[in-house]
Amino acid sequence: MELAERYQHAGVLGAAGKMGSGIALLLAQELGQRRLRADGSQRRYKLTLMDVDDAALDGLRRYLRAQLVRFAEKSTVALRAAYAERKDLVENSEIIQTFVDETLDLVRLTTDLGALAECRLVFEAVAENIDLKLKIFRQLNEMCSPETWFFTNTSSIPIRLLDEQAELNGRIVGFHFYNPPAVQRLLELITWEKTRPELVEAAKQITGDLRKKLFPANDIAGFIGNGHFIRDGLHGIAQVEALRKDHDHPSAVYLINRVTQEWLVRPMGIFQLIDYVGIDVFQCILGVMDRHIEGEELKSKMIDEMMALGIRGGQHSDGSQKDGFLRYDRGKITGVYCLDRKEYRELDPSWIDPLHQALGELPSGHHPWKALSRDRNKDEKLAEYFARLKESKTLGAQIALGYLKRSKEIGQQLLDHGVAQSADDVNGVLLNGFYHLYGPINEYV
Repeated sequence: MELAERYQHAGVLGAAGKMGSGIALLLAQELGQRRLRADGSQRRYKLTLMDVDDAALDGLRRYLRAQLVRFAEKSTVALRAAYAERKDLVENSEIIQTFVDETLDLVRLTTDLGALAECRLVFEAVAENIDLKLKIFRQLNEMCSPETWFFTNTSSIPIRLLDEQAELNGRIVGFHFYNPPAVQRLLELITWEKTRPELVEAAKQITGDLRKKLFPANDIAGFIGNGHFIRDGLHGIAQVEALRKDHDHPSAVYLINRVTQEWLVRPMGIFQLIDYVGIDVFQCILGVMDRHIEGEELKSKMIDEMMALGIRGGQHSDGSQKDGFLRYDRGKITGVYCLDRKEYRELDPSWIDPLHQALGELPSGHHPWKALSRDRNKDEKLAEYFARLKESKTLGAQIALGYLKRSKEIGQQLLDHGVAQSADDVNGVLLNGFYHLYGPINEYV
């Protein structure tokens, strides 16, 4: 069966969730365009979107319509050419509305898992829970054709485990989109020795069809992106504990978060990033990695304490940030959680200013991440900045240099242990998936 034929029966499981909705949108855009092409004009497409909650599916339909309108508005020239023979479509608004309506006609929303039985491409985006995923894939294996291919959005679970225990016979790959899938270009492709070669080639083609940039990863829990992020986060947590000799918990968290954003020239500090991903997700991935990677203890008492207190981070349904290690108001950090007092400490100059003084001044030549991200000469400016950072004796510089060295060690570990095939792949995932300006394997330290 050719991939073009498989596209005629595609499905997304967990389609109303944060990741599933983005994957559903990408597939809807692709199928909507395929329907218009000359080589696909005789094909009938159906995109089955399954989730467990009717209200969530209603929200998914609204999301798809709104996003398809935006997509069509940006593609007006191409759509006008595609609809050239439709003399009834004159205004751009008519073309846009026709494309959106016809694309949504391909979509079937359902709460019935059995509706996926006829699919030949199934994209799974449920919670990162091994037992849940195994249960689902076993059910799908019983009801779907032996020709069906499965794409799991797991961010940490070994593909070999899912393949063997669900008896999928090499018909599953890790297809790890980054959040939000509709925006993030990065896609990690995870395979193991028994993955079918024709599935691997199809996955590469689908990556291009969905306009993503593919990075291959070998089947070791956490893969490249989370393999680095989780260990990077653990280092930040360890640095908080080290600072507790001289600072209380919220002060230490604030210091490390500020250094990892400003001194390391990253888009977010490490605790803001953990909050964004979700403390619950961090704990889940950490548990998977600890269970499946031998010879390395991957645990965090601090993460477990935050979860026990019900502080989970993540986003609200409207995309705004939930409170986690940090408190947020309209996207701005306004407080830091204190584990000792079980409450947030509001940011205030009375305790923040002394922390800034303790860190010391940023080295000369420093530019914020946002400014450098648009700078064609960012590589030269980063090299100059980090050279001055190595000369600085301030507390902020010393913490930052220690962080850079640990980040590089993690990147090299991913390479040495065979998770990544090259240093470029390690660096590429951090550059494209986490929006870092430089990869962890560098010459800065």
